Amino acid sequence: MTTLVPACARESDRLLQSIRDLVTCESPSDDPAAVDACATLFAAQLADAGARIERRAAGPATAAHLVATWPGDGPRVLLLGHVDTVWPRGQIARQPLETRDGKMFGPGIFDMKAGLAIATTAVRVLTSLVPAAARPAITFLATTDEEIGSGTSRALIEQLARESAFVLVIEPALPGGAIKTARKGVGEYEILATGIASHAGVDPGAGASAVHEIAHVINAVVALSDPQAGLTVNAGVVHGGTRPNVVAESARVLVDVRVSRMADVERIESGLRGLRARDSRVTLSVTGGVNRPPMERTAGVEQLYLIARDVARKQGWDLTEGSTGGGSDGNFCAALGVPTLDGLGAVGDGAHALHEHVVIKDLVPRAALLAGLLARLASDKASE
Repeated sequence: MTTLVPACARESDRLLQSIRDLVTCESPSDDPAAVDACATLFAAQLADAGARIERRAAGPATAAHLVATWPGDGPRVLLLGHVDTVWPRGQIARQPLETRDGKMFGPGIFDMKAGLAIATTAVRVLTSLVPAAARPAITFLATTDEEIGSGTSRALIEQLARESAFVLVIEPALPGGAIKTARKGVGEYEILATGIASHAGVDPGAGASAVHEIAHVINAVVALSDPQAGLTVNAGVVHGGTRPNVVAESARVLVDVRVSRMADVERIESGLRGLRARDSRVTLSVTGGVNRPPMERTAGVEQLYLIARDVARKQGWDLTEGSTGGGSDGNFCAALGVPTLDGLGAVGDGAHALHEHVVIKDLVPRAALLAGLLARLASDKASE
């Protein structure tokens, strides 16, 4: 619809104010009261855009998740985002919200509060121009624990994804504005070695060093990497021992795993859980696992991207695609076989960094893209 672009442009002032309000309402994942305040603010923005609002309890340590819905006779589309950020309370004083050189800077603005405002703008414009009979049924899930692993939201994400024909993830775009059609799966493991302590000078042979064993384990773990296949393994944190003159009784290593294909999950699981100590007096235990499956570029993902690219072309610009090593909640949806597009949020840079920012001139085009994609998904389904 050619009217979507100018309609989104007319919403630019409200879009920018929405971003300012969300960024200045700090929401660190480990501060449920702060996240709840931000979710409440965002719920008011969504209600102002005509949504029906529901809060889903997440447990005592996490703020309730936010579910917004708009009626429509087309296929159900799930919009997916999060209100929590990695930044501690008080970061806004050290990293103030400011605008310069065509960019807006602030903690959490790129990942992903600008995306929340973009999505709200897109749905507001769509619902004002397109009757319910010609638009999709829309669900917007804004979770409160994405930055700490989505432990309380995963079941809800998967439930809503199963109820949807498509999932559109409002995470930030790749550099230059490309959307994400593939993401690596993410795993974290802890390998614990337990040996026998002894005096390193008086009776070293009586001991069995857990530290020495962990050194061998790290070499074995890193050897499981296969970068050509998109499988990387990183031993990132190592702890062990008590004093230099003590043969270490205990040591551990924390391992980050990234996988591009579901087929490699079993491979890495087998490799890590099959580790054996070289010294029979040392025991090894492996805990953890892959907590975000990979988002693979399936035929359904490709087709959804081609639709989005066509929408962008009709709006006068070219939408490219790419992949990333980081995971998002979209990984869960794609692993269920639901066509999923990620990176439909803001264009910018600096996620989790002090230079975090969004490009202001790209905010309206991203909103128009999302509005156009939602309209197209309804019209394409109706014409089948």
